[in-house]
Amino acid sequence: MVNSTARVIRVTKYGDASALQPTNIPRPIPKPTQVLVKVAYAGVNYVDIYERSGNFPSPLPLIPGREGSGEIVEVGSEVQGFKVGDRVAFIGKDTYSDYAVVDTVHLAKLPDHVSLETGAAFILQGLTAVGLIRKAYAVQKGDWIVVHAAAGGVGLLLSQLGRLLGAHVIGTVSTEEKAALARANGAEHVVLINNGYEALEKKVRELTNGEGVHAVFDSVGQATFESSLNIVRRLGTLVLFGNASGEVPPLNLMRLSSKNVKVTWAAVYNYITTPEDFNELVEDTLEYLEKGQLKIAIHKVYPVEDVQQAHLDLEGRKTTGKLLLKIQ
Repeated sequence: MVNSTARVIRVTKYGDASALQPTNIPRPIPKPTQVLVKVAYAGVNYVDIYERSGNFPSPLPLIPGREGSGEIVEVGSEVQGFKVGDRVAFIGKDTYSDYAVVDTVHLAKLPDHVSLETGAAFILQGLTAVGLIRKAYAVQKGDWIVVHAAAGGVGLLLSQLGRLLGAHVIGTVSTEEKAALARANGAEHVVLINNGYEALEKKVRELTNGEGVHAVFDSVGQATFESSLNIVRRLGTLVLFGNASGEVPPLNLMRLSSKNVKVTWAAVYNYITTPEDFNELVEDTLEYLEKGQLKIAIHKVYPVEDVQQAHLDLEGRKTTGKLLLKIQ
């Protein structure tokens, strides 16, 4: 049965986690090219925090959430390849909700052996990690790479993929517990950064004979940016894909000429603008999962009623791996 209303988590005023409030609204109606998904799980990501707090301003009121999984309950008249009853994972918008309308360009059927929980956990972070390590900087055997926040959701996946490709992975973490997790997921060397990033720079110099690393994958932003620039070798690449600590300061591009360093900001959405691009990354990520080469670490599944706590835990760096909301 498809309800006429949807229970959602909505933000009517930018603010802290208390801005996330439950309410009921009319159920969304899919366009002819969309499907309606009854959402089972929604992923919790830093972009949700950015939107909620106003760091990524979006029109208010807003419903956070960029990914989820569930079952198709309605299909638009122009949709092909999907039907009511299909189990799917998707990248979209407004997923902190009982129902979500989804464009088929970012919709993937889940194989029988992949649970809805895993579907919601892998679809955004998994595609991000695979896209970064193939397209933002194509990691090669023997490369030295640094993964900041190596115990986070994407960080764990990047570390696993880096090891799989034969790279030497240096991870940064904030606690011994996270260090153990990063090592178990492919980080050959782990550096605690509680007292700043001098220890990281020293470690990189030691391990690379002063040359620096081939690439840095940085989702932290402001706090790590200067150190990331320092540790990249000549002709190396700094890949930015998040700003958990704040926005990166303005950069004088002339600074890059000292080592001919490349700096890029990589957003997964620009790797999946067509169904072909999206399906390629989905199929490759699912293959890694099926072969056991990539493991999705789910930190915790929160009841949707505990959404405020989920945001507080993510902001407070109390988590490792993926956070999910159980919608229904």
